[in-house]
Amino acid sequence: MKLGLQINQFAWGGGAVRMGESLAAIARAADAAGFALIGVADHLWQGPYFGGPEQPELESCVALGVVAANTSRAKLTHMVAGVHFRTPAVLAKAVTTLDVLSGGRAWLGIGAGWYEDEAIGMGIAFPLVAERFEMLEETIQICLRLWSGEHGDERPFVGKHYQLERPLNLPQSLTRPHPPIMIAGEGEQKTLRLVARYGDACSLSPGPQIARKLDVLRRHCEAEGRDYDAIEKTCAFRFDVGADRGKTGELIAKLRGLAELGIETVIGDMPDIDRIAPIKIVGREVIPAVADF
Repeated sequence: MKLGLQINQFAWGGGAVRMGESLAAIARAADAAGFALIGVADHLWQGPYFGGPEQPELESCVALGVVAANTSRAKLTHMVAGVHFRTPAVLAKAVTTLDVLSGGRAWLGIGAGWYEDEAIGMGIAFPLVAERFEMLEETIQICLRLWSGEHGDERPFVGKHYQLERPLNLPQSLTRPHPPIMIAGEGEQKTLRLVARYGDACSLSPGPQIARKLDVLRRHCEAEGRDYDAIEKTCAFRFDVGADRGKTGELIAKLRGLAELGIETVIGDMPDIDRIAPIKIVGREVIPAVADF
């Protein structure tokens, strides 16, 4: 099992004045600790699970640039890009830029979006869920077109929601054939079918339902002619080692349970991440312990 770090809380000591310094320090510590991937939450408002919109939130593309500049080995991704925030070409260009500037370490993490209050509050269109899933599939198709060949498949793209006269992408991504695509969500009829059709990784919620969701994904892979084993099975989680490492053993046991359900990579957020010490504890005690799960 591999571990990734999700950065999704920004209420750090020192506030906005020290936020750049804190993010850089977190990125350096996570890279040194051996986290396989670092993800930044893609929101304009903080979500209700972490205090709501009155709490600070960084824009993810810019934040990932800071993370890239302070790391050398970890993969980098949005966790995950809401399909309603950017046009497909802008999203593909952002991920391409991250991939080029990081030396080929970018992923495309993407989903249909969920935070309606945020979108309405910030004046961003938020269609009904069925339409967002149509947009999601077209966005993935366009990204794949833009990442095709030396500078994209330049034939016009005509979809229901998006039309591109010339899908041109220069510079091209360093990761070939394209940055890995991680599709978040576990809807059995839409999301997991899209994972089977296009995804290099899924992103599930923790819980006993994982085994059933992976069985559904396997069936969709059979229908799509995809190799189920080629899709990385990831899960969002929380890495809480507790005060004075008191919960480290409990965390390792929970990660073992996820591995037994079929999860290969766990991408976790962490309380008090700006203290850096919890990152080091996970790197020193947890990452080695779960490596053979």
